[in-house]
Amino acid sequence: MPVTVIKHEMSEEELKEAFPDGKYKRLPDEVYKRLEFHPASFEVKEHHVAVYAGMDDETVVKAQRPKDLLRGSIVTPSLEAAIINGKYVNSLPLYRMEQEFKRNDVNLNRQNMANWTIECADRYLAVLYDYLHKLLYQYHVLQADETTVEVSKDGRAAGSKSYMWIYRTGKSYEEAIVLYEYQKDRKEDHPEEFLKDFQGVCVTDGYQAYHSLEEKTPGLTIAGCWAHARRKYADAQKAIKDEKERKGTLAYDALKQIGAIYKLDNDLAELTPAQRQHRRQLELKPLVDAYFVWVKKHQSEVLPKSQTGKAFAYSVNQERYLRVFLEDGEVPLDNNATESTLRGFCIGRHNWKLIDTIRGARSSAIIYSITETAKANDLKVYEYVEYLLTEIPKHEDDTNRDFLEDLLPWSPNLPEQCRKSNKYEVK
Repeated sequence: MPVTVIKHEMSEEELKEAFPDGKYKRLPDEVYKRLEFHPASFEVKEHHVAVYAGMDDETVVKAQRPKDLLRGSIVTPSLEAAIINGKYVNSLPLYRMEQEFKRNDVNLNRQNMANWTIECADRYLAVLYDYLHKLLYQYHVLQADETTVEVSKDGRAAGSKSYMWIYRTGKSYEEAIVLYEYQKDRKEDHPEEFLKDFQGVCVTDGYQAYHSLEEKTPGLTIAGCWAHARRKYADAQKAIKDEKERKGTLAYDALKQIGAIYKLDNDLAELTPAQRQHRRQLELKPLVDAYFVWVKKHQSEVLPKSQTGKAFAYSVNQERYLRVFLEDGEVPLDNNATESTLRGFCIGRHNWKLIDTIRGARSSAIIYSITETAKANDLKVYEYVEYLLTEIPKHEDDTNRDFLEDLLPWSPNLPEQCRKSNKYEVK
């Protein structure tokens, strides 16, 4: 952040009063910091393009002008980045931003803001989205999940469920890619198409579509999520109010065993994948083996439709997938990283309720992909989006996409203002 130094010094008279003999020396300054806030400010940049005409009045030429964002519109990279940051990062509906702009004497219609955002996603940010999609296939471990969303004008009855699918690189990688994809339903065709060129491990919940995909996709392995297995027992515990009664239940014993698996795996976090795989085989595999033996032994003691019965059934049915992490040091124990990434979208969905059109849903998927990828790589989202919307229009006519390498969230060529710094902390 910019720093303004404000000096507080003693006058000559004050120094003479403090040191009558005139003998003193200056020590290093005592330094303290205060953080100022400046409300949003607006500036109109009026471009004047020189126009020249020949004396014959037949030849007219204009001075060159830069390639602008959405030429013919008043929107600039800084304004559109503010709109995207407001809606997709801070979960503010456009009507609330419209009101805030009005309080600053700026009249921006929410429909215009929506149109600008969709156009920017389709024309500029989609280029980076497609590039990241290709890069995604280079990673050995991916994680996937999906959540519902309502699109009001998709040709179906009001209230019909659509889905935002999410795919991300495994949480162990320093370079993170997060991609959303909008689809009208939850059919297995969608992950099949999205992951058609992927060879590796994909961590998911117990949704059957992923398991079916594994069966018909050579080179694809599906890994299960231990957090889902644990959650089933936690739900069973919630039904019991008395703390002492909880400790005597099978669900409580199951949670203790899964907790031991988590604790031991967390202790391996700093190891290399090869070292982690070796230690998992040596130390974790016996715990996992014992857990499944215990589950199968006690499964017949509870009603199948009880919460604990459902938890047992989930673990038994998912055993093959829950064991995958033992064979690969890059595979995480659960899919929590993906669920955490979905949280921003879910908060936004709660605030703006629904998306108006299919085109808007697809554009939202692109923008959430860029903003969540920026967050996962520890970038300042507003500054990064502003930079993208400044640079990508310059290459709109390029057929070569090599310029995108410099725009990737981990590129060393990104401007420093795009990167977060932990140097200063406000306490």
